[in-house]
Amino acid sequence: MELIYLDHNATTPLHPEVKRTIVDSLDIFGNASSLHPFGIDARRRVEQARKRVLSILNATEGQVIFTSSGSEANNLALKGLICRGEKCRHTVCNVQQFHYITSQIEHPSVHQTFYCLSHMGADVTYLPVDGFGRVNPDDVRRALKPNTVLISIMMGNNEVGTLQPIREIGTIARESDVAFHVDAVQAVGKLPIDVDAMHIDLLSLSGHKLNAPKGIGALYARNSMALCPLIHGGHQELNLRAGTENTLGIFALDKALAIALIDGETEAAESRKLRDLMHNKLTESLTGVHLNGHPTQRLPGTLNLSFDRIDGAAILEMLAMQGIAVSSGSACSSGEESPSHVLMAMGLPPEKARSAIRISFGLGNTEDQVQAAAAILIRTVEKLRTLSPL
Repeated sequence: MELIYLDHNATTPLHPEVKRTIVDSLDIFGNASSLHPFGIDARRRVEQARKRVLSILNATEGQVIFTSSGSEANNLALKGLICRGEKCRHTVCNVQQFHYITSQIEHPSVHQTFYCLSHMGADVTYLPVDGFGRVNPDDVRRALKPNTVLISIMMGNNEVGTLQPIREIGTIARESDVAFHVDAVQAVGKLPIDVDAMHIDLLSLSGHKLNAPKGIGALYARNSMALCPLIHGGHQELNLRAGTENTLGIFALDKALAIALIDGETEAAESRKLRDLMHNKLTESLTGVHLNGHPTQRLPGTLNLSFDRIDGAAILEMLAMQGIAVSSGSACSSGEESPSHVLMAMGLPPEKARSAIRISFGLGNTEDQVQAAAAILIRTVEKLRTLSPL
């Protein structure tokens, strides 16, 4: 039985060249803070990676702080602005004076961080989305208050793939002198990003979403952003994240970004082609198939579908038994019985939200795999419908 991996939004396989970089870099073990040749060699590679992040974001200036993940980068962006440029006194700053704006469909690492801040006394506005999962920029403008310090809106949704009007929201933030954070974990390497043109002040990315290993992420911060660290103890990462750098992960991320700068557009086009092929195959053979998310303003490799009269969890289980890996939505929420908060915010009734699955494409997928997986999925849906009491 051939195993077919169609869950690239959850995590991605290592690119062969990234894997080679990891192996070739195993002997570069020096501490990047050391002043001897071993440390200097590691430091040179770390700074090269920092410049690569700026390059893929088309940033003319800014800081790059390497983190352990996109979730940590999101936390640093949201919690790091608490002190608003005051000298950090290693204490919890008063957030009751601050107002934040976000959306109802953010990744849990953003949503739960704002939940934490709100319990500390912060004022948080959660903007609604339309039936496609898009935020209305006018809602952002109307939500602004004199004490608004941060707007945080993701670039591409991890469950349905919908792209947000980032440039328009960024313009509103810049005109209002409010910091703008973008969770671009699903978009970096797949879409062109220009933090200057989009007026983005803070941006999060993650290595394992673009064919680098798990355990490495980064936060871009415009030079004007004064952040307070989450982890204290040392001077590493521009004094914003104490602890010896994960140099091997940083080298691997650097290679993945270098590949994306060259091949990203081609890979995105291939993912889009496979995504549309799968969608067409399913809708040609099955009735009661509904696309969740925007039909055009969507991540190139993301396909989220609801199937009438059956449960998405049953589809996943039967596909897994036949070697097909797909998802019910966010990997961070797998195992939860409640419907997706993203689909519910988009206005889907609970039964339709529970019937949804996410299919996501990327490196290594082929047209033959899509043809085979589509045939298995069609048979699976037909069989489940014959068993369904609905």
